[in-house]
Amino acid sequence: MSQGISLQPSRQLRRRYRAERRFKAYCVGALLLSIAFLVLFFSDMVRQGHSAFIQTEIQAEVTYNEDTVKFTNESVDESIAPLVSRAFFRSIPRRVDADPSLMGTTETLWLTATADVDQYRKEYSDRLEPEMQSTLERLESEGKVSYGFNKGLFTSGDSKIPSNAGLWSAFVGTFYVMLVVLAVSFPIGVATAIYLEEFAPDNRFTQGVEININNLAAVPSILFGLLGLAIFINFFGVPRSSALAGGLTLSLMTLPVIIISTRAALRAVPQNIRQGAQAVGASRWQAIRDHVLPLSLPGILTGTIIGVAQAMGETAPLLLIGMIAYIPDAPTSMTEAATVLPAQIFTWAGMPERAYVSLTAAGILVLLSLLITLNATAVILRNRFERRW
Repeated sequence: MSQGISLQPSRQLRRRYRAERRFKAYCVGALLLSIAFLVLFFSDMVRQGHSAFIQTEIQAEVTYNEDTVKFTNESVDESIAPLVSRAFFRSIPRRVDADPSLMGTTETLWLTATADVDQYRKEYSDRLEPEMQSTLERLESEGKVSYGFNKGLFTSGDSKIPSNAGLWSAFVGTFYVMLVVLAVSFPIGVATAIYLEEFAPDNRFTQGVEININNLAAVPSILFGLLGLAIFINFFGVPRSSALAGGLTLSLMTLPVIIISTRAALRAVPQNIRQGAQAVGASRWQAIRDHVLPLSLPGILTGTIIGVAQAMGETAPLLLIGMIAYIPDAPTSMTEAATVLPAQIFTWAGMPERAYVSLTAAGILVLLSLLITLNATAVILRNRFERRW
């Protein structure tokens, strides 16, 4: 009597299936945990930072004359003056100098409130003197207190007055630093990758260079700050805290990323392209310049954008070259003292006033928006122009 074939899996095969299911469960759990942490992080940043994009404003009559220009606190009603930010009173002489016709006139303006008043209205603090509370309630009943968009967050530089602090000087500093990073790391990185991938002989020296480039991509970023301090500032005399020093230092960190991504893009182009170009009379360099580089350009741009985005989010290297500083005015050249967005956020995080907590979270949201935009641009460029072989 013939014995039928059993369709049941063996014990060993069942153990393998169970192990596979456990592994899948671990992977899904790790993914869900990562997503949960991201959602928690973003929700906390939005919860703390959304209030910094709006600001309490108070409507008041402002009088311009010789006395109020000299004693600026007298330019508004004495009961309202304690509620108005000091930054406005400091601006009165500049306003009169810019428009002398204001002298002897009175105008009604919406004025930025102090940080204490703003935090009180947003229910982040209850530390407001009783007289100021009663005045604020009276103005609210008269419709002279409201929220407005905090334009100063994007148009003002850093300030010791929280209600007047903004990101403009950090924006300009970041722009200058990224210009230096692109101008230095992009041509050097692409040229190095072309030589290593297309022209360098396969010997121990070349292999050692490749290994060191790969290792540099994993070096802690603060070591690049030490290198920038030693070479660019102490040896070459580049001005400390300048955008030029910051850009050169971050270029050292960005170079390995651009070199590795460019080599991968060049390697992805089939050898048939090179051989076909050389078969019709093109030299090796002409084949690379006219055929290989255009085809690998999407990958090169993707790696460059990702490298620049990584440099934009760095703080540790800039600590050592003095870019963590109070910079109220935007730099006008690359050799002036400057700061960048991560450094500005780091500075605000160490301030004692409660208002800087919201400003710090808002700065993080702005920086994340820029980084996400850059990375999304890299993905779109790659998907739009990359050719599949």
